[in-house]
Amino acid sequence: MNRPLETQLLRLKALLQKNAQTAFGKALGFESISSYEEFTRRVPLTNYDTFKPWIDRIREGEPSVLTADRVTHLIPTSGSSGARKLIPFTTDLQREFHAAIAPWLVDLQRSFPKLIGGPAYWSITPPATSAESEISAVPVGFDSDCAYLGGARETLVKATLAVPPEALRSIEPEHYRYCTLLHLLRCRDLRLISVWHPSLPGLLMDALPEHWERLLADIAHGTDQFGALAMRPLPRRARELESLDPREPSALWPHLSVISCWADGPAALAARELRRLFPKTVIQSKGLLATEGVVTLPFASGHPLAVCSHFYEFIDDSGRATPCDALKAGAEYEVVITTGGGLYRYRLGDRVRVTGRLGRTPSLQFLGRAGNVSDLFGEKLSETFVAEALRELFAEYSPRFALLAPERWLHAGRYTLYVEGIPEGPWAERLDRILRRNPHYACCRDLGQLHLPRVVFVTNGHGAFMKRFIDAGRKAGDIKPAALSCLCDWEEHFSLESMPDRARRENATTAF
Repeated sequence: MNRPLETQLLRLKALLQKNAQTAFGKALGFESISSYEEFTRRVPLTNYDTFKPWIDRIREGEPSVLTADRVTHLIPTSGSSGARKLIPFTTDLQREFHAAIAPWLVDLQRSFPKLIGGPAYWSITPPATSAESEISAVPVGFDSDCAYLGGARETLVKATLAVPPEALRSIEPEHYRYCTLLHLLRCRDLRLISVWHPSLPGLLMDALPEHWERLLADIAHGTDQFGALAMRPLPRRARELESLDPREPSALWPHLSVISCWADGPAALAARELRRLFPKTVIQSKGLLATEGVVTLPFASGHPLAVCSHFYEFIDDSGRATPCDALKAGAEYEVVITTGGGLYRYRLGDRVRVTGRLGRTPSLQFLGRAGNVSDLFGEKLSETFVAEALRELFAEYSPRFALLAPERWLHAGRYTLYVEGIPEGPWAERLDRILRRNPHYACCRDLGQLHLPRVVFVTNGHGAFMKRFIDAGRKAGDIKPAALSCLCDWEEHFSLESMPDRARRENATTAF
């Protein structure tokens, strides 16, 4: 933590030397690169389109294309355009993930000793479906997220799983939720929940009242209504649960110490709702991870850059890329990574803010996607700006879901806020006042290009948001939270809240 630049330059040197004789390394002259400045001259900033022809060669079975290490898997993910990407996975990339995950786990157990040896729920996302048959000499995808760890670490994590991966083989959402709840409820001693999006525990808790009686019966008899696994009957646990209220989830797991999830940027509002559901549990903001690599890790009450993993650069507002030692407190940057998986100067597409330092290593906060900008008429609304606007708009509330999206309307346009879990109010006018702080938006409003925003109340908002992308072939763990979408047809994907349901909810909120 005290020599980040020295550590980073050594990592860059090792990557270039190791991969100098690959097809990509020869094409860009890795062997003669002796400094960071030479590296930036030889290797341009890249994106997935840069690497796709090279990855196609890997998929056809050609060795030593991007890395000297053998590519063991190609991991599917997707970008902001929605097109599928295949990310090479190697043993070197696996070691880079370990270099970040291991200190996080040590710090987590040091901060919360009761976690040691206790069962945990690690979100194992169902595999994405694809209409295409896979034609690849390299396996595409893992059976479960645990395979990222590999070896002894994978075995160790599987030994503490409250929900075994084999229980979640089905990709039917209802089966997935039911089986997850069944195994979690069986596990009275649950200590840790680690998920990606903070709304996932809320979605699971929503399903509890509907399935409560069936779940208790399955727990008592060791059955599963889907017949997936044979389990030991737990009649005592069933009787204990029978005395509890499924609408008060914090009482169901008395030893639950930590929930680790995204809690920054667009995920902040959902994290606030999660804190309301589990008031006695610490909500730890997860570090910034992607399929391509890891950027930060939770450690010592901060989120320091994972300097022992990849080599990192940061693009400032002027478009200049710099290494980590040049970062300024309070400034915002776009992240660029060079990894052992064969991605060089790869624009990850995430924006971060420097919040401080741990030793001399910068600590970073995730803000949102760098390229997510909605611009129907020149209003240039960025996700970072919208996420902050929604946090201000709902300062006194905890909406379960909130997404702003554009739409064409009356030969012009307007923005619609799809929201769940707040009472009626003059939200559209308040939102408009906040968005007008963006001068481009204000100009479009004054010119009549954009009408007043509208607010639409929805039910199961995050579930519908996830379903849209999962149906398009994405894995749940690859879908990052978003405060802003550039897509214009969201209303047909959401279920709108009925007036009677809204009245009942607002009466309940008032009574509370």
